[in-house]
Amino acid sequence: MAVAPVPLWAVCLLRVALATVYFQEEFLDGERWRNRWVQSTNDSQFGHFRLSSGKFYGHKEKDKGLQTTQNGRFYAISARFKPFSNKGKTLVVQYTVKHEQKMDCGGGYVKIFPADVDQKNLNGKSQYYIMFGPDICGFDFKKVHVILHFKNQYHSNKKSIRCKVDGFTHLYALVLRPDLTYEVKIDGQSIESGDIEYDWNLTSLKKMEKSSAESKDWDQAKDDKSQDWEKHFLDASASKPSDWNSELDGDWQAPMLQKPRYQDGLKPEGIDKDVWLHQKLKNTHYLTEYDLSEFENIGAIGLELWQVRSGTIFDNFLITDDEEYAENFGKATWGETKGPEREMDAIQAKEEVKKAREEDEEELLMGKFGGHDKVFQRFHRRDEF
Repeated sequence: MAVAPVPLWAVCLLRVALATVYFQEEFLDGERWRNRWVQSTNDSQFGHFRLSSGKFYGHKEKDKGLQTTQNGRFYAISARFKPFSNKGKTLVVQYTVKHEQKMDCGGGYVKIFPADVDQKNLNGKSQYYIMFGPDICGFDFKKVHVILHFKNQYHSNKKSIRCKVDGFTHLYALVLRPDLTYEVKIDGQSIESGDIEYDWNLTSLKKMEKSSAESKDWDQAKDDKSQDWEKHFLDASASKPSDWNSELDGDWQAPMLQKPRYQDGLKPEGIDKDVWLHQKLKNTHYLTEYDLSEFENIGAIGLELWQVRSGTIFDNFLITDDEEYAENFGKATWGETKGPEREMDAIQAKEEVKKAREEDEEELLMGKFGGHDKVFQRFHRRDEF
């Protein structure tokens, strides 16, 4: 019996149904974004955001996002969503950023916060789970931050991941998987990947965790020694008396002896080395406590950064557990407008060159006429004398 082929659109719909989208923001409803995003009032000098698609774009409405508007300012704004845990799940954080002003020094990264973050007082000291995205300052510092919060400390990826530095919109994506692997993508292309444990210099921390766990096991083993020492045991040196009658006296059993009270360092006679099975058993639970990329109470996303020159546009935010959904979302948003955006920029560049050339020609002509007038005036004055 032949099986009917499943339409591609049905497969795509099924994939969407299986994906969990925790947060998605495209700013397609005009100024209603202000009902979802909270501007921090922690500092009266914080810069403000506006909704804009910039000076050039692929689609005037679809490319609208949060744009920084004031030079030399800190910015702090966030949006809340239903709290969730990524324990045992893949976590994808994705968004687009456009440094239209050709960034000289400033951040373009996002932060993922716990659900209990104080949005009104959001600032540089607010605890976050993840910090991800580009940061540029001068000619030397042009990197993608990937910072994870673990054991009350922030840990940075030790690899140098270079960010985009032009004025176009770029798609940034971070994937954290439950097998403790990760991947960083820019414009849909994987630019870095590896093992979280090693690429975040966490092996030393892991050894400390393991050592601490094994130390606890050893302490427990010593307690067990003390308890076991108090127990009775059979006198192995005893033997059945020669006049013992099993039919009359029953089965013979060796007498029970009482161990002396336990003293640390005291070993039974006849044993050169006190070997305990407890010491040989390794703790197998420290890895389950070593949640390098698992966060129990994710509940907000925000922009908390500094910019010398404003104009950056943030758009197409997405937090999901499905890598394929994130990829398709990126194609449907950034993928659709990246080409037209570059075309519009090229047209504007040609128009600017043409305008500049016309202005130069006009100045040149004005200079020539201005020169003749001055010569005429000089000769006219001479004639007057």
